[in-house]
Amino acid sequence: MPLQAVLAALSDELATRVRHHFDALDDALLARLDDERLRELAVTLAASDFVAKSLSLDGAMLDRLLAHNELDAAPSREQLEKQLAAALKGCESEEQMQRALRRFRRERMVAIIWRDRNNHGDAWAIAAAVSRLAEVCLEAALSFHERALAQRYGHPAPDSEGRFQRLVVLGMGKLGAGELNLSSDIDLIFAWPEKGQTVGGERSLDHQEYFTRLGQKLIAALDAVTADGFVFRVDMRLRPLGDGGPLVNSFAATLSYYQSQGREWERYAMLKARPVAGDIEAGERLIDELRPFVYRKYIDFGAIESLREMKALINREVRRSGREEDIKLGAGGIREVEFVVQAFQLIRGGRVTELQTPSLYLALRHLEKLELIERHDARALMADYVFLRDLEHALQGLDDRQTQSLPQEDEARSRIAFAMGKEGWPALLEQLDEVRARVRQRFNEVVAAPEEADHELIEAGAMEEWRSLWQESFDDEAAVALLAESGFHDPSRARERLGRLRHGRAVTTMQRIGFERLDALMPALLSSVAATDSPDTTLERTLSLVESVLRRTAYLSLLKENPDALAHFVRLCAASAWISEQLARYPVLLDELLDPRSLYTPTSRNALEDELRQSLARLDPADEEAQLELLRLFRHARVLNVAAADILGARQLMVVSDHLTMIAEVVLEQVLRLAWRALVDRHGVPKRRDGTTIDRHDPDFLIVGYGKLGGIELGYGSDLDLVFLHDADPRGRTDGERELDTPVFFARLGQRIIHMLSATTPAGALYEVDMRLRPSGNAGLLVSSLEAFADYQRRDAWVWEHQALVRARPVAGSETLAARFNALRREILGRERDGGELRQAVVEMRDRMRRHLGSSRQQLDAGEFHLKHDPGGMIDIEFMNQYAVLAMSHRAPALLDFTDNMRLLETLEAAGQLPLEGAEQLREAWLAYRDESHRTALARSGSRVSAERFATHRERVQALWSQWMGEPDST
Repeated sequence: MPLQAVLAALSDELATRVRHHFDALDDALLARLDDERLRELAVTLAASDFVAKSLSLDGAMLDRLLAHNELDAAPSREQLEKQLAAALKGCESEEQMQRALRRFRRERMVAIIWRDRNNHGDAWAIAAAVSRLAEVCLEAALSFHERALAQRYGHPAPDSEGRFQRLVVLGMGKLGAGELNLSSDIDLIFAWPEKGQTVGGERSLDHQEYFTRLGQKLIAALDAVTADGFVFRVDMRLRPLGDGGPLVNSFAATLSYYQSQGREWERYAMLKARPVAGDIEAGERLIDELRPFVYRKYIDFGAIESLREMKALINREVRRSGREEDIKLGAGGIREVEFVVQAFQLIRGGRVTELQTPSLYLALRHLEKLELIERHDARALMADYVFLRDLEHALQGLDDRQTQSLPQEDEARSRIAFAMGKEGWPALLEQLDEVRARVRQRFNEVVAAPEEADHELIEAGAMEEWRSLWQESFDDEAAVALLAESGFHDPSRARERLGRLRHGRAVTTMQRIGFERLDALMPALLSSVAATDSPDTTLERTLSLVESVLRRTAYLSLLKENPDALAHFVRLCAASAWISEQLARYPVLLDELLDPRSLYTPTSRNALEDELRQSLARLDPADEEAQLELLRLFRHARVLNVAAADILGARQLMVVSDHLTMIAEVVLEQVLRLAWRALVDRHGVPKRRDGTTIDRHDPDFLIVGYGKLGGIELGYGSDLDLVFLHDADPRGRTDGERELDTPVFFARLGQRIIHMLSATTPAGALYEVDMRLRPSGNAGLLVSSLEAFADYQRRDAWVWEHQALVRARPVAGSETLAARFNALRREILGRERDGGELRQAVVEMRDRMRRHLGSSRQQLDAGEFHLKHDPGGMIDIEFMNQYAVLAMSHRAPALLDFTDNMRLLETLEAAGQLPLEGAEQLREAWLAYRDESHRTALARSGSRVSAERFATHRERVQALWSQWMGEPDST
């Protein structure tokens, strides 16, 4: 018999206990159970005296549970509500309601423990079932007392928008997460929407008094211990001001408290807040308004310190009470897993909205999906947490008692080991030790204080020296000596610079926690700066960022808590003035330093598109300010990635430009879609020229890139030369309620795109935009129809405009329009032209540009060379390419396939239009100039360089210019 097999697996004492429990049950009931049910009953009774007692008190309970199939599957919320409504039917007094609630809860808990012990649900399913039970009991008790109070006091007055007001019950902790354990307290906060007085009763009460009475009744309904036990123990200490504060607060008072007095541990607590009973919709509104208190918009590494302090308090209490083996609060326990996950939520939740969930399960899944935690680590942490929660359930299921302490009695240990599927207590303890060791290691990696420096440095006292320097424990002579020995060329100036920071108003007026963060960071920062090849320059660059974040000290914590990020930060600042300026202007970019994989690894176009699309999807579609901010941060972050890899030599020159161009294209595509959606939602869509209707979700619009964007040659500071085209009916109107003439619609679309690209927000501007290459330049329409553009190019365009067309290509928008534009471009550029007239026009334009933008005679005499505009520079190569396309593409149409200078040179060579030696010389010069232009941009040193460095390239380019264009290339 299966029952005997179960008993044989138990110790003699435990087998005797199970037989005793069986003897207390009705023989007729046992006779109705098949062998499998008897086995399950024995397993459950071996693990739970609570179940044994409950079944002996109510002989019909097991039959009811079998009838509802509750021993195999958890009932839905709707089923629970129907069952509880039936149990409460006819309850008129408070005592009757309390009795019915307690008996209902006891029966449900028997089923939950049965399913848990017999593996009819994992730890998450069991936790969800207990949470669902708590929510249903809360709602039922609340509704009962609302009806009872209404007989005398009526109902709360409607709010300012006429909505019926109810109490909002926020579940905190594991209830808020939907992850209650088998015998958990429920942490609650009560609130109500708006002040007022009750209406419709014999006596009117102020809302404060009414909701306080209602809250007191609700607590008693669940928490009071009667002859039937309790429903759930209720803890209200997480409310504003704790036990010393009002039991219930209005929304206004609640928000005011958290905004003005909310402490860091309350941020941690509010991670788990969720409306669980009463006015759920109003509760969601309250949670939304509290979100900025919980989740910072920036990467908030300062939260780790608060978690660390909380854990230290817990550790002290655990030691004081001798609870080191507590599986919740002890080392490597449940709370440390929660701290690891919630650290990521607090740090990143403001920007990664997927992490804004009270559920640990969902948060951990998102952390894995977003690759914030390695897949292996996330799954190991999940498995270890489930083991700890299973063990917690086994401990609490024994007697429906909230405990996380391991038992000391042999029989209890035997029962827990059996419930966990282990052959004995030593085997269970061995696995528990392994789990706790892994959890503790992960906790230490994420939350525990990092080592300030390498152990050898600490032993040598180097870090203490830098701390003493920063804290001015040295006299001036000793301070200067330390800086000089560490490689500073001007130690006195460096000492003075540190003094200006330390004694500046921004530092002296810092709050205590901010100054402590600065004080902790500076020794490590100075040590890293001293290790660079140019500590003087690096110190100035890094201190610029420090000064820029003194009012947002979470960024100081980011660097202090992440030694690798600090190392990357100092390294990049040492290498590039441009990067240091970007980081100082936009400290949020420091987040990019946390993951070397994304910092130094090229990102594919698909990955860029997915990242931006998913980030925008997290925002309210109507919040244009947030969209603009996100677009700018995306662009700055991705360009920083390119620059970091560029500096370290991880990307070749052409790949750098490819990626910078790719970033711009991805941004332009999203900007177009956002601008299109905003106008279409307001005005509807126009019709195409052929009368067909434009798809509301697919912009029938084309953005053409000219210049460096069109030539796939963007640099770090390049602006965007753009032309906007459409092919709608110029005499039509949009089909929305607020209709517009088609030309006006597209003009507004163009204006909106330019605004989104060039408007300045706290994250700067996306791109500078130049629209002067559109037909008729600044005097022309902002947006042209493709037909008008074609007519202009065929009839009125100047030669220089056809030169510009050489480097033009579609970069965002309609593929159909793009194909038509490309066909038009080939038609215009492929015309046969008079060589002499063309050459003269190109030479004249080159001369004009050089006179306005090239070096002066004085600069040339001083040995300076402007990479772009001086004779033999980049513009000469570009103009020769453009001349070649205009002059030769009618007989070498392959020249029309490309817009970038390198491939144009290669095509000229392949088509026999440029000798091998000349092509090679121009390519070498072009690459050398482009590489230097990137270097000067990163160094912020300008485009003028030593003429001697590029003398050979200049001479070769000038010689080829003279050969092609028929005259020397000189000023």
